Amino acid sequence: MIYESDNCLYLRNGNELLEIRPWGNNSFRVRSTKYASYTGVNNALSESISDKTASVAINEAQKQGTITNGKLTARIDAYKNLSFYNQKGKLLLKGFQRNRIDDMSSGVDVEKVNHFNSALNIDSREFKPILGGDFELKVRFESDPKEKLFGMGQYQQDFLNLKNAKLELAHRNSQASVPFLISSKGYGFLWNNPAIGDVDFAKNVTEWHSLSTKEMDYWITCGDKPSDIEEQYANVTGKVPMMPDFAMGYWQCKLRYRTQKELLDAAHEFKKRNLPISVIVIDYFHWPKSGEYTFDKKYWPNPEKMIQELHEMGIKLMVSVWPTVDETSSHYKEMEEKGYLIQTERGVPITMNFLGNNGFVDFTNPDAQKYLWQLLKKNYQDKGVDLFWLDEAEPEYTVYDFDNYRYQNGTNLQVGNTYPVGYSKAIYDGQKASGKKDIINLVRCAWAGSQKYGTLVWSGDIDSSFQSLRNQLAIGLNMGIAGIPWWTTDIGGFHGGVDDNENFRELVTRWFEFATFCPVMRMHGDREPHTEPLSNEGGGKMPSGGATEPWAYGATVYSIMKKYMNLRENLKDYIRIQMKNAHEKGTPVIQPLFYNFSQDDAVWDIEDEFLFGDSILIAPVLYEKAEQRQVYLPKGTDWINVFTGDFITGGQKITVKTPIEQIPVFVRQESWSHLEKAFESLK
Repeated sequence: MIYESDNCLYLRNGNELLEIRPWGNNSFRVRSTKYASYTGVNNALSESISDKTASVAINEAQKQGTITNGKLTARIDAYKNLSFYNQKGKLLLKGFQRNRIDDMSSGVDVEKVNHFNSALNIDSREFKPILGGDFELKVRFESDPKEKLFGMGQYQQDFLNLKNAKLELAHRNSQASVPFLISSKGYGFLWNNPAIGDVDFAKNVTEWHSLSTKEMDYWITCGDKPSDIEEQYANVTGKVPMMPDFAMGYWQCKLRYRTQKELLDAAHEFKKRNLPISVIVIDYFHWPKSGEYTFDKKYWPNPEKMIQELHEMGIKLMVSVWPTVDETSSHYKEMEEKGYLIQTERGVPITMNFLGNNGFVDFTNPDAQKYLWQLLKKNYQDKGVDLFWLDEAEPEYTVYDFDNYRYQNGTNLQVGNTYPVGYSKAIYDGQKASGKKDIINLVRCAWAGSQKYGTLVWSGDIDSSFQSLRNQLAIGLNMGIAGIPWWTTDIGGFHGGVDDNENFRELVTRWFEFATFCPVMRMHGDREPHTEPLSNEGGGKMPSGGATEPWAYGATVYSIMKKYMNLRENLKDYIRIQMKNAHEKGTPVIQPLFYNFSQDDAVWDIEDEFLFGDSILIAPVLYEKAEQRQVYLPKGTDWINVFTGDFITGGQKITVKTPIEQIPVFVRQESWSHLEKAFESLK
C-alpha cells in the first residue's frame, strides 16, 4: 500500500515501512525499516533544515505514487521499486528489481514493469535477518555504464572516476570512507549509514552493503551543476569553519622532533633563513606513556617557555595526541571502570599493541569525550598549544576484526564509521567551550559530517613514490567532492624517503610543488637515515626519522622550495577567498575540472589536473624524469601560462615543458591582473 502522511510518501509492504521525506532543497531522505519505528538517529544529516512542502500524488488503486521536492521527483510502485527524476523528467537513479510480477491489475504501468518481470527474484532492498540480531542490508540500483561517479572519500588508488570500482565502507590507516558521491548524471547520493560494509559500482548493478544495521537510510539530491549538488549536501551535513589565516601558510613537521631544543633549533633556523613558516609540529611519543596526555618532562622541561618563544617568532604549535591508553598508565583503570574505552566481544580489551598494551578511547561516549578533553586542556591548551593533531582516528586496530569491537552507541559493525566524527567533535567542542576561536585540527580519518568540527584530514602513512603521489591527487579531489574541503598530505610521502638520494629529491620537489596548491601545505615524513632512540624509557624510546626541513635535500632543491614557500605566502589573499567559499557554501578548495566547467564534455575524463580555487589550474608532474606533459585547458575561458605569460584559448590540449623547478600553472585570463604579482616569486 502506498500512502501520504505528514507531507511524506510511504510504502507499506508487509513488515517493511519505507519513507520518502523532503530533506533540504531538491532532496529526499529515504528510510526503510522492518521494526515498528525508525531509530531516530540522523547520522550525517545533522544540520537543521527548513520544512519543505512537497507535492504528492497517489493513484486510486494506491499502486503508484510520486513525490516532488523542487527539482527532484521520486516514484514508487506497489512492487517496492523506487526511482528518481530531475525537473526535466530525466531518470537519475532507479532501484534494481528482478521479480516475477503475477498481478497486472489496474493502476500498474505494464510497459514499465515488464522489463523487470523476472524469475530471478532479486529485490532492490534486501534485509537479511541476522540470527538473534538485526539485519544485513543490501540496496541495489540499476547501473548506467556511461555514468561517472566521484567522491566517497579517501582510497589509495590513482583514478578519480569510481565507476566499476568496489570500495570498502570502513576506515583504515590511509583510508577514510566518506560515503557521498556526485554523478555525471546530475545527482548526489549519501549513504547515511555508518555500518561497516562495502559498495560496488559495477557495470551491471550498483550495490550498497551493510554487514549489520537496523534500517536503510540514504539521502539523494539533484542539481543543474556539480556546485549546486555540493552546496545542497553541505547545507544538510555541515560546513567547515573559516580557516584561520595562519593555517594558510607553510606547516613544518617530521617524525619526530625528540626534544624541546630540537624543535626550537629548527624554528630558529627557519627564521634565520627568512623562510615563511606558520605552524611547527610535535609528533607522537613526546609523552612518557600512551594515555598520560602530557609532555615528558625529561625532554620537554618547560613547554610554556617554548611555546612563548615560538609565538614571539609568529609560529603556532600543533601537538600530536593519540586515542590509545596504555593499560599501565595512570588513567587506564578509571577509564576502564567508567566505560570510556572500546570493548571487545572476544578476548581481553586490548585493541592496539604498540609500545605497550593499549585500549582506545570510545568517542561515541559523550562522557569519554569530556574526560579526554579536560586532560588535553590542562596539559596542552592551558600551556599555550594552539592546535591538535588527532592521530589514529580510524581507529587503527592492531587487528581489523571489525566484528570484535563494541562502542557505547552500538557494535563496531553498525556504528564504527562514526568514530572519527566523535573524535573531532570532542576536541572541537572542548576548544569552543573554552573560548578558543580559529579552530583547526589535523585528523587522520573522517566520515560524512566531520568537516563541521574543524577537521583537516591528511592521507595517512603513505609511501614515498610517484605512484603514491598520483594516488594523493585522486584522493584529494575525491575528498573535496565527498564534502571534506580541508585536506592535506605528507609532502614526499611518509615511508621510504632517503634525504640524500637524488631520485627521492626529485620526488619531494615535485610533491612540494603540488602541495603548494593544496588546501594546507604541510611537510612530514619518516625520512632515512634514522637516529637512535635517546633512551629506553618514556618519550626517549622512539627513534626519529631524518630531517624534513627544506634545506635537508641539497642546494638545488632548497632554492626551488623557497620559491614555492614564498608563492604560498603571496597567494594568501586568493586562498582566503577560497576558504570563505568552503566555509559559506561547502565548495572544495581543490576541484576536478568538471566542478567549474561541467558543460565541457572533455573535462569529465581529465584526472591528472585540478583547479586550486576558481581561477588557478594546476597540472602536477606525476612521473619521474618528466621533461614535458600534456595539459588540457577547459573551454569557456582563456588562460595565461604563469611562467611564459602566453595567452592560450580554452578548449584545447597543449604540451608544456616541465623542468624540475616548474609545475604547469595556468590562470584564468580574467583573473590574471589580480594574481600576476603573486607569481613573481617563481621567476
